[in-house]
Amino acid sequence: MRKFDYSFLKTIKLPSEFLSLTSIISALKNEEEHKKKEYPVIFTNLQKIAIVQSVKGSNAIEGIVTTDKRIEEIVNQNSAPLNHNEQEIAGYRDALNLVHTNFKDISFNLETMLNIHKIMLNQTSLNYGGQFKTNDNVIRELYPDGTSKIRFVPTPASEVKETMEQLVLAYIDARDDYGVNQLLLIPCVILDFLCIHPFRDGNGRMSRLLSLLLLYKEGFDVSRYISFEEQINNDKGNYYDALGKSSFNWHEGTNDYIPFIYNFLVTLVRCYQELDKRFLTVKSGKVSKTKRIEEIVLNAFIPVSKKEIRDLLPDISITTIEKVLSEMLKDGRITKIGSTSKARYIKK
Repeated sequence: MRKFDYSFLKTIKLPSEFLSLTSIISALKNEEEHKKKEYPVIFTNLQKIAIVQSVKGSNAIEGIVTTDKRIEEIVNQNSAPLNHNEQEIAGYRDALNLVHTNFKDISFNLETMLNIHKIMLNQTSLNYGGQFKTNDNVIRELYPDGTSKIRFVPTPASEVKETMEQLVLAYIDARDDYGVNQLLLIPCVILDFLCIHPFRDGNGRMSRLLSLLLLYKEGFDVSRYISFEEQINNDKGNYYDALGKSSFNWHEGTNDYIPFIYNFLVTLVRCYQELDKRFLTVKSGKVSKTKRIEEIVLNAFIPVSKKEIRDLLPDISITTIEKVLSEMLKDGRITKIGSTSKARYIKK
């Protein structure tokens, strides 16, 4: 049976960009706290948008989809689910609401996980919600031609309960160890959860709900206002690549957590960046395109590319973005890193 010990996080040698990312996240978290106090109404509006996008994004990753209009109706409880996909979506809505509203009162333990899983599947006719798997399962990789191969063999059903108990105990030990960086611990625990694959169905969605819960426990609540799930879905190719790399040799206990940790941190940074963009959009009203581009670059904690600016401000042409960046370079307000089409920009 797989054993868990996260004490290695106290001595692990991390690439310099990891330390940079954790510092950026902490700084952005502090900035978010100040904004929330000053603009509570804006954050209330952002929260309403984020719930819809979280429900949509997390289910979309698993191929559970419906129209945007239906998702809004289901999330706002203006309409009952009409089919199985919509039942799954409604269940995720309920589980997400539980995490958002009760995170202070629920602990990271088996009872919590089983309860969240039960709520998540409660709207469907499936009868195994709130239960660990009773049969062994495999994770398959599907190809466009309809063929598939086994990508990963999770923990056998007979060992799931004991393995999950060990996972929770290892998390508690590391959580209470001041030498362990919690932003590094959380993705390690989530990776192990995914490799155990304790449920017959819904493990991916559960991993995202548990990610939110553990982030909340550590005071990182950006996912209340920006969908963490949507950010994963927007870059799910890299997410699955990191998951594959970090799960290699997992059963032997020699797997490398680094790729998954890095993907997790980058996703969290993107949530904060998206929060900045939406906050600016809601707050600014009729602020000019030039001003909005300038704000994106000058408020960025990490260098941004023209494409990233375009993604954040889709109503502004790349030509306008290039013009504003050129003027900012001439004024000496920003510096350019790299000289190709992938160049990035940051405040001097």
